[in-house]
Amino acid sequence: MLSEHEIAIRVRYPECDPGGFLHHSRVFIYFEMGRTELLRASGGNYRRWEESGLYAVVVHAECRYLKPARYDDLLRLRTIVRRVTGVKIEHEYLLYREEELLCRGRVVLALVDAEGRIQPIPEEMQTVHVEPRRADRAK
Repeated sequence: MLSEHEIAIRVRYPECDPGGFLHHSRVFIYFEMGRTELLRASGGNYRRWEESGLYAVVVHAECRYLKPARYDDLLRLRTIVRRVTGVKIEHEYLLYREEELLCRGRVVLALVDAEGRIQPIPEEMQTVHVEPRRADRAK
């Protein structure tokens, strides 16, 4: 399982407020895109989890907005697995325009069954090698 993955995202017109700035709520959609593609690049996918009766739910989400993005900006989202426990997965997100950090976020996921009961994280997710924070990720 990969511990880090990057995707490119172009800010689309309907994602912006009337002033042409990326609406703050869209960043969490970008975060979901990032973790979905990290899982896919690792050979997994959410559809298989759901077919087996597991559902990923967000138990915590936060974002620190540093600078705005605008319509048609080309962004780069780095998704990093920061911590995996028996029942939770923590991701960090760094959203850049070129080398300029626009925002950083964190989302904690848990897996539940169809009745909403917490389920253990699958073995393939627990084997991720989590890298220590590098200097460019410091606050």
